Amino acid sequence: MNNPILPGSTLGMLGGGQLGKMFVTAAQTMGYKVIVLEPDAKSPAGVIAEQHICAAYDDKDALQLLADQCDAITTEFENIPSETLAFLEKLTIVHPSSTALASTQNRNVEKAFISSLGIATAPYAKITNKDDIATVEQKITFPAILKVATFGYDGKGQFPCESITDVYSAFDSLGEKECVLEQKIRLAKEVSVVLARSQSGDVTPFPVAENVHINGILHSTSVPTSISNTLSELAVQQAHKIAAGLDYVGTMAVEFFISEEGEVIANEIAPRPHNSGHYTLDACHTSQFEQQVRMLCDLSAGNTSLISPVVMINLLGDVWGKTVPNWQEVLSNPNIKLHLYGKHEARKGRKMGHYNVLAESVSQAMTEAEQTFSKLKAD
Repeated sequence: MNNPILPGSTLGMLGGGQLGKMFVTAAQTMGYKVIVLEPDAKSPAGVIAEQHICAAYDDKDALQLLADQCDAITTEFENIPSETLAFLEKLTIVHPSSTALASTQNRNVEKAFISSLGIATAPYAKITNKDDIATVEQKITFPAILKVATFGYDGKGQFPCESITDVYSAFDSLGEKECVLEQKIRLAKEVSVVLARSQSGDVTPFPVAENVHINGILHSTSVPTSISNTLSELAVQQAHKIAAGLDYVGTMAVEFFISEEGEVIANEIAPRPHNSGHYTLDACHTSQFEQQVRMLCDLSAGNTSLISPVVMINLLGDVWGKTVPNWQEVLSNPNIKLHLYGKHEARKGRKMGHYNVLAESVSQAMTEAEQTFSKLKAD
């Protein structure tokens, strides 16, 4: 540690969603003050922060105000303009850096970066115009998925394609925005590695998480995973290599596919805490959000050891009906820890909260998690 930022200092957060809220909670618990810059006046993080600057992310007057008051600034999601971070870097400490963020904001740039490190990705083709589509079969085989290159998340902006004809149709429906066409992998598992990298380059991983997605959105995360130690170690090594290649500082995640052939294939980088890391809030000695505070403030990394097997279940707006969900079903189980994000409107596909189930085994935790989920939805 060179010059750690200690409790009593003020930290800045770009973004006011649930990841920002959980950062604010961790920072305040440790004795820091937090100022959130977020355009939504009712954002979950802005409501609980010491100060909420309600402004656009490219408002230079607002950014100057934030920088003037903060000892260091971080972000909760990758769609903050990298130019915003570059502006703030001239004024105060910012992690992750604008260059690290820029490498992860465009799927084509991200995949090229991962490939440059010698790490496998799914075969893909960059699509910037219709002429590119005519040659895609030189790079991939169908079936494939067309994904918008920027601002796509949780399954948004993605279309399965069985043929070139489907690609043309999907490309049209996306307004001919830059896309990436990814060959579908014969999946055995999906896993993720959440890690922290310090300003001196030390990397501290959390236990590898096994994920299940429904309609492109994470449904459950299980730890420990069912994959072999060899595959887990390889995923951690590759995530470490990616973090080093980005010269990343902070908490980040890398999603991986495990193919039926046993290959570890990098899918996506998240330059921030990750949905699949929410299990750390209750099942690890240190949460991913406390770790984000520690990395931003140049403190030693916290202990990431697993306290208990755990299953995390995402709660989307889909489980809200005419009345609120059946919280009694969740809270009557002493093994379940409920986390609600304080969002004002429940919408289909919108992440509203999650719960973690702690148990003696993953199988027991999963049984309790799914039984509870099946009884949760309101009428």
